Amino acid sequence: MLKRAGELADIIRKSEEIHIVTHIDADGIAAGAIASQTLKRSGKEYSIEFVKQLDKNVLERLKNENHDLVWFTDLGSNIDFKSTDINKIITDHHVCPNDSNFSFHLNPHLFSIDGANQISGAGTTYLASRSVDKKNMDLSSLAVVGACGDIQDRQNCKLVGLNRDILDDGKEVGVIETKVDIRYFGRETRPIYKMLQYSNDPIIPGLSGREEACISFLQELGIKMKDGDNWRKWIDLDKTERRKIISNLVELLLTKGFGHKNAKRLIGEVYLLEKEQIGTEVHDAKEFATLLNATARYGKPEVGINVCLGDRDEWLKKAQSLLQGHRHNLVEGLQFAKEEGIVKRDYLQFFHAGNGIRDTIVGIVTNMLLNSEDVCSDLPLIGFAETENGDVKVSARGTQELLDKGLDLSFALRKTSEKLGGVGGGHKIAAGATIPKGKEKEFLELLEIEIKNQLSK
Repeated sequence: MLKRAGELADIIRKSEEIHIVTHIDADGIAAGAIASQTLKRSGKEYSIEFVKQLDKNVLERLKNENHDLVWFTDLGSNIDFKSTDINKIITDHHVCPNDSNFSFHLNPHLFSIDGANQISGAGTTYLASRSVDKKNMDLSSLAVVGACGDIQDRQNCKLVGLNRDILDDGKEVGVIETKVDIRYFGRETRPIYKMLQYSNDPIIPGLSGREEACISFLQELGIKMKDGDNWRKWIDLDKTERRKIISNLVELLLTKGFGHKNAKRLIGEVYLLEKEQIGTEVHDAKEFATLLNATARYGKPEVGINVCLGDRDEWLKKAQSLLQGHRHNLVEGLQFAKEEGIVKRDYLQFFHAGNGIRDTIVGIVTNMLLNSEDVCSDLPLIGFAETENGDVKVSARGTQELLDKGLDLSFALRKTSEKLGGVGGGHKIAAGATIPKGKEKEFLELLEIEIKNQLSK
């Protein structure tokens, strides 16, 4: 992989004008920022755009624009390389066809490495960047943000594989610190009770989703929740208070029959960006990733990338404002999906949001639902949402237990969507597709056959 990264670095050095095309999620923004900073430092003329997916129209336009080089980051692995006449390099981590081992393609799957949890799109982009110049090792922090944005720490409660090599780079140059702590989102920015209220991995029986219960739980433990007028956050607690909360959460999980495996998931690695201010959304890698999702998924990718490139004034304030709206939309999206109802079939379950949930966040909502108390996790969950151009976005999420039984959502969605004139792909545990409106019923029938065959094996 490093040899291939070096080959891509040579292509970059020889190119005068480079156009970056990246994805509209946290990993994509982080990848785009790494590529942008790399080219800026190299004195290259460059431009960047963000896309939901690479369809024929986008590829045809890129061909006609006749760029010296197009750098695809966090997407591009499903391009038909043989019929795409674009001078390009690709740094991606999504599942790709076995016959796509071209010299311009850096993808972990081509080297028998799992791109779902060992390296992200920002990570592969970082390897190319570091090959251009070792001085770019400080960009490892953005690669870690990208990996956290793709929830690559979920399976092992820490980053593994090539992500750990990238972490080591970050530690070496003093931009990343790792700590073992509670894994819940909002350690640095949410009041303690809010952090517990929105806990979902693991779910806390009786507390997750219940604000008053979380407040009562903390009061019974004697945890002071305010300093004056300010709500205390997890990082404001002392070690004794943290231990008391964690031990009681563990006891709650065990007495409710959730088992040691779930209880162990309370604790894991967290990743802190050492150059950032403590208590802000850009200090914790997981919160930084959510901040980025709140920009590009609402049509404001320029906000996210400027934050990645170092702006801590105007653009950060805009991102924080978008984040408030993002959180509100997720809460409303979850409520909307629950009210619409989850429909169970033999080998999958689904909901159809219509235009009630933005197609850019239906994947996040689907993932949150599958990890909530309200939805059983023994079947993959499929979410539908209508897009602005009249198609339907499909988001699919599974669990590690289903993967162990043979589930591969990337393959299933790609194969099923192509039969209906759509496109699809992603990872085994999390994948997406776009299909023509009105084809949802047929899609579900074909997808269920595919999933049944996978699980039967």
